[in-house]
Amino acid sequence: MSVAAAQQAVTQGALEAIFNDPDNVDQRFPVPVLQCLQIKPLAAQQAPGAPAQQERYRVVLSDIRNYVQCMLATQANHVIHDNQLVRGCIVRVKSYQANSVKGKNILIILDLEVATELGTHDRIGEPAPFEAKAQTTNPTAAIGGSGFYGVKPESSVPVKSEPMSSRMAPAGGGGDHGAGTNTRGNIVIYPIESLSPYAHKWTIKARVTSKSDIKTWHKASGEGKLFSVNLLDESGEIKATGFNEQCDAFYELLQEGQVYYISTCRVNLAKKQFSNLPNDYELAFERETMIEKAEDQASVPQVRFNFINISELQAVEKDATVDVIGVLKDVGEVSQITAKSTGKPYDKRELTLVDDSQFSVRLTIWGKIATSFAAPPESVVAFKGVKVSDFSGRSLSLLASGTMALDPDIEEAHRLKGWYDSQGRTDSFNTHNNMSSLGGATGRQDQVKCISQVKDENLGLENTDYFLLKATIVYIKQDGFAYPACSNEGCNKKVVDQGDGTWRCEKCDIAHARPQYRYIMNVNVNDHTGQLWLSCFDDVGRVVMGMSADELMEIKENDEDRVPAIFEAANCSKLNFRCRAKMDMYGENQKVRYQVMSANALDYKTEALKLADMIKQFGMGS
Repeated sequence: MSVAAAQQAVTQGALEAIFNDPDNVDQRFPVPVLQCLQIKPLAAQQAPGAPAQQERYRVVLSDIRNYVQCMLATQANHVIHDNQLVRGCIVRVKSYQANSVKGKNILIILDLEVATELGTHDRIGEPAPFEAKAQTTNPTAAIGGSGFYGVKPESSVPVKSEPMSSRMAPAGGGGDHGAGTNTRGNIVIYPIESLSPYAHKWTIKARVTSKSDIKTWHKASGEGKLFSVNLLDESGEIKATGFNEQCDAFYELLQEGQVYYISTCRVNLAKKQFSNLPNDYELAFERETMIEKAEDQASVPQVRFNFINISELQAVEKDATVDVIGVLKDVGEVSQITAKSTGKPYDKRELTLVDDSQFSVRLTIWGKIATSFAAPPESVVAFKGVKVSDFSGRSLSLLASGTMALDPDIEEAHRLKGWYDSQGRTDSFNTHNNMSSLGGATGRQDQVKCISQVKDENLGLENTDYFLLKATIVYIKQDGFAYPACSNEGCNKKVVDQGDGTWRCEKCDIAHARPQYRYIMNVNVNDHTGQLWLSCFDDVGRVVMGMSADELMEIKENDEDRVPAIFEAANCSKLNFRCRAKMDMYGENQKVRYQVMSANALDYKTEALKLADMIKQFGMGS
């Protein structure tokens, strides 16, 4: 690609807008396109005894007019490992966070994509170092990044001063309140939302909303221990972790529900896979860290929920962390899976939640929470810190640092309880992988087709096509309707019977006492224009059969004569199907395969409204 084409693609003026016009930058430059001028690895700063940190990189990006120094978030390191991000290349910055500290601008790159089609070039233009406008607000406050889920608008919580009688000694002084205290005057309290690696000499006043158990590790390079807490103030939340000596010093001092003054911690980019908080940063306690219990325990909020409706999960990125509240529709039994990394068994229980957005979602709880869970169906349950998965379209998992509240005394819970008692109990619910999910993600609405249109338009012949289909199941193949799968979460590979009562997964290199059966079905569906064979996997199979593959296999093993009647009962069901048409190889021949991505029962109220609208359009309404 020519230099002229690359120059035309770069969004000139984007850096000035990011730092000086944050309110309008999303509209002016939804996805900034910049040139990479320099890449440099940063020296790791590691606490003694702490696990090795991921490498960090500093890059310089240019919009031709200006250039700015940037730090690459560790979750974006793959573009360097894959040799995609190189000097001179053009990148699309899909997610970022901007900081301006004492006139120095830093751009944290959370996600970017290398535009390989634009090639690599020598420096384009004569970009000048970017100079920020004079800051009139808190200079360490973070500016929300474009398109980054969970980043809130700049906090209105001000930096404030308040009296504090004494301060804890550093970690080396131990956890005794009386050790190493000294009298201070007023101290400046910073909001959590203002913390960043470029802010120094701050103190926060925060409540401990959750505290983990002490975890240990043993490796060839050494051993150690750690614990973590979630901290909350009026502006936001942040995770803090203590390793080894700091674990000994602060574990007993920090108690859930209590408020503390905390200062002199290292601020790192958050490891999202280990945190349930919508914060780009996290804290690490150090030798110089000072912590003191606050006398005023009432001025900091108890808990902060940022609920989203279950229907909104489709717009949430995979692996994001959210808070949800819903009515408990179904409670599964406790089961066990084995971690493929350690071989340890873990207890889990699956719950089904619904809310007044007319959607349901499956949520998994773990460990002691799963085994001790005793909430009856139709209870209102609030979850803080659940991870979003694309398993089953969208499903949720309560993180170890997450919390759960049963029938909480909050407005959202009272509203849901009233809705469920008045009408929700008899409502039908869509699954969270709704029919229009792909259209919402790509900006294209999937088209409703009848079977004759699918064939006449040759969907899937040249491209991968998605479509919606309303059809009736007329036949289900019973041969090989399920396969024995690995029970480790996220694996789903077929396991092999070893003949000694165990089933082995080659991928996870582990043997299970029993497999977890998963559906792999072929069904024939009809509408008024024709018939079509559809391939279905486990999620859709559950909808079609009304039970899990494990349950159906157990019936087959214990009372095989019942199985034909169960398949017969599943016939003649009319469902909404969201399908993908794609060319596939069958032996040596190519053939279009129609795979069901999701399915749900008809909502007759919605269908009746659609028909009424159609009648009105034809001028036949009253």
